[in-house]
Amino acid sequence: MRSNASASTSRPPAAGVGARVHLAPYAAFTAFGIFWGAWGAALPTLRTQAGVSEGQLGTALLFVGLGALPAMALTGRVVDRYGLRVAAWLLATLAGAGLVITAGANGVVLLIVGMLLTGAASGAADVAINTVAVRAEHITDKPLLTRSAGVFSVGVVLASLSTGALLGAGVSLVGAFAVVAAVMCGLATAVGRTSASLQLPGDQGDAATRRERGAAADTSAGSARGVRRFTGLLRRNSPSASLLVVGLVAAVAYAIENAHQSWGAVMLTDVFDASPQLAAAAPAAFAAAAALARLTLAPLSHSHPTAMLLGGGVLATAGSALLSTASSVTIALMGLVIAAMGTATLFPTLLSRTLRGTEPAQQGRATSAVAATAYLGFLLGPAYVGLLAERFDLRGALLGVAALALIFTLVTAPISTWAAERRHTEP
Repeated sequence: MRSNASASTSRPPAAGVGARVHLAPYAAFTAFGIFWGAWGAALPTLRTQAGVSEGQLGTALLFVGLGALPAMALTGRVVDRYGLRVAAWLLATLAGAGLVITAGANGVVLLIVGMLLTGAASGAADVAINTVAVRAEHITDKPLLTRSAGVFSVGVVLASLSTGALLGAGVSLVGAFAVVAAVMCGLATAVGRTSASLQLPGDQGDAATRRERGAAADTSAGSARGVRRFTGLLRRNSPSASLLVVGLVAAVAYAIENAHQSWGAVMLTDVFDASPQLAAAAPAAFAAAAALARLTLAPLSHSHPTAMLLGGGVLATAGSALLSTASSVTIALMGLVIAAMGTATLFPTLLSRTLRGTEPAQQGRATSAVAATAYLGFLLGPAYVGLLAERFDLRGALLGVAALALIFTLVTAPISTWAAERRHTEP
């Protein structure tokens, strides 16, 4: 059923439309990257402004995840119902959330409220922009999801450096985020204007068709037919087993990635007594390597997904092991770069392979199911390192990340192959 729908709708866009199809996911992911790059650079200043300790800030940051998870679970349905323009509104909402928290964070309670708002806006925007990229891939049959993830990493690097420069020049936190919000809203406008180019012929009239089918079902007297319609409705609106399993595998990939992003600078500081400026090279190097991998390896993630997943897992394992045993800052940074090259394409490759052939009317819900499940790994990865570091030390904890990457390498190929085949047979 899915393969037939895909064959009928995965046609190259008409002349003049192709550029708009590409622009929508690129603009969306750039805006998302700009927010998180600015956010990372602003956290120390935000902590000072709010007057909270490091422990209180860490606790408050957990509420980003608490706000994001329910929003991610619900957004797919909203996108499927109201269209891809929702992504533009959610990006603008995220920009507004950044302004609210930087203007109003004063004390731990207001900080937590701001974190919840930011997390909800971020989680919803995350699902929406991934759905935009999935739809663009569906139309063009090009690796736009992985490339868009690369654009996100570029946005993170540029925004973090720019925000740091603004704050260093004496611009207030609210002023710096006002600049960020203005750029994000400009990109969100571009997403809204170009989302119409991602509309497929089958999208129009779907609501009317569903109403007609519902009316026909109401006149049916057969109880057996009513039961079949009810169970079919449950299957269409509940995450399938294949989506949840892929989400769990993607959660392992996210855990590895965020473990390095969160603890790389701490590793340089604690183990090698690096200065703050040198320690900042860890997340910058990781993000830059991830951007390079996503932009250059995107075609392979689309044409040879199994090889990319296996190769990425091997690199993530090797990079994590090198980092954990590094004898100098240079070798530690090399380990981070290798790990980043490995983890960079894992989630977009898994998502693209699993959702290939999914009917357009269900792409939002499918993306939501995978992304929300995978986000658990993003939340738990840094905590995993922290727990291991308390029992052993930071080097031992990072060796635990290498073990996690090895597990991913062993399970990803058979599970992703099973899930891709299962998606083509699910009703």
